[in-house]
Amino acid sequence: MEFHLWLSLVVICILGALSPGPSLALVIKNTLNGGAAQGYATAISHGLGVALYAAITATGIGLLIVQSPMLFDAIKYSGAAFLLYLGVKALMSKKQNIEFANQSDAINPSINGWRDGFLIAFLNPKLAIFFLALFSQFVDADAGWQQKAIMTTTVGLIDMIWYVVIAYAMSRGPILDKLKANSHIVDKVTGSFLILLAARVVMN
Repeated sequence: MEFHLWLSLVVICILGALSPGPSLALVIKNTLNGGAAQGYATAISHGLGVALYAAITATGIGLLIVQSPMLFDAIKYSGAAFLLYLGVKALMSKKQNIEFANQSDAINPSINGWRDGFLIAFLNPKLAIFFLALFSQFVDADAGWQQKAIMTTTVGLIDMIWYVVIAYAMSRGPILDKLKANSHIVDKVTGSFLILLAARVVMN
């Protein structure tokens, strides 16, 4: 893959990662309620989920998903149900005293960053459409597995690094102090946002 094409892919992926959405809300929520470790787990697993979708699309399976309305709808509504579950769970949370020290009692056992990050990415069939549109600009018909592997790795790493940075920023400093003091408000806002996104998925 030519270097200038790779740079173009990097820029597009960075812009895509910077776009606010349910993934950003989830990383912030899990970092706030589960500490840096759960925030990093959410970020890494989200990057793996995105990379998996990119790999599926690059190998042509993504086209099958898009061309099969039943399969696409099944994934879409599963994703909406998961967003709804996360939103309701956040709305029902109560104010708590959260500490992010490196201690075992600082971890909220109800937070599962590895699961949440992966599922919120994998249960988003619109990623298939995005990658089909994106990869069609970069992948030739005779492209080898090396080029596809580079593209897939690039997409996953950029997504992962961005959300790791978010988790790092949210788990320390003055931002953390304000978030800890208003954790229940953050949960309510995040939960409402996720439920609205779930409704939007179903209505579209």
